[in-house]
Amino acid sequence: MTHPALSAGRGAIVTGAASGIGLALCKRFAAMSMKVCMADVALLDKAVEAVAEIAPGGRDNILACHTDVSSLDDMLGLRDAALNSFGEIGVLANNAVTRLENTTWENHDNWRRTFDVNLIGVVNGVQAFATQMIGQGFPSIIVNTGSKQGITNPPKNPAYNAAKAAVKSYTESLQHELRNTAGSQVTAHLLVPGWTITGTAKHVPGAWLPEQVVDYMMAALDRDDFYIICPDDETTSEMDRKRILWAAGDIVENRPPLSRWYPDFASSFEE
Repeated sequence: MTHPALSAGRGAIVTGAASGIGLALCKRFAAMSMKVCMADVALLDKAVEAVAEIAPGGRDNILACHTDVSSLDDMLGLRDAALNSFGEIGVLANNAVTRLENTTWENHDNWRRTFDVNLIGVVNGVQAFATQMIGQGFPSIIVNTGSKQGITNPPKNPAYNAAKAAVKSYTESLQHELRNTAGSQVTAHLLVPGWTITGTAKHVPGAWLPEQVVDYMMAALDRDDFYIICPDDETTSEMDRKRILWAAGDIVENRPPLSRWYPDFASSFEE
């Protein structure tokens, strides 16, 4: 049974829509005869053409908006444009992301931009759209894109990991508040892709395509899952569960942080 938010004629907002998972989401929503608003800082011309080829109504029900998610003004403008065109919103997918080089004590500007896009972009999206979506009185969904790196915190990209960990925490709080708001029919969901090839990168064996992530997400939404943790062709759901439990065990068992990558615990982790 398809979630009622994902019905023909309803509006869908997707940030980070120019490529990857964002573009795959737009194609799927368009194929379902939804009205799709595509938002990105990148040029959207080719992406819009690709979505229009799939949409039953062609270009008529597709809106493209140049949007910097780190700007609340931009997100409010996106909301107004979408409501003016669509009348209401069934889906908000806060999917925009950036990955920039950093260490824990270097690249301050990259840290700032990473948080501005990956975390504040999500907050801006919710703050721009949530009140309107709650007030509509119809079942609607907000999907925030997280990352396994925000759960297990692997070394080498601390800014990205920290921002995505904050997205997880924020989305958990969002769902709690939504379910305790009188009259709200809006639910929040955390999409956590596995290894996925996006952008112009060539497909690599073991990785999923963005379309596979969307397939998995749609099935999870039909079940009303909150945590949508995608496997890939190298990592099974059972492996993900064990890695997540190991990360939590660092705290419970007072192991060194990131013990999975600590020589003294490497063999125990593999077992």
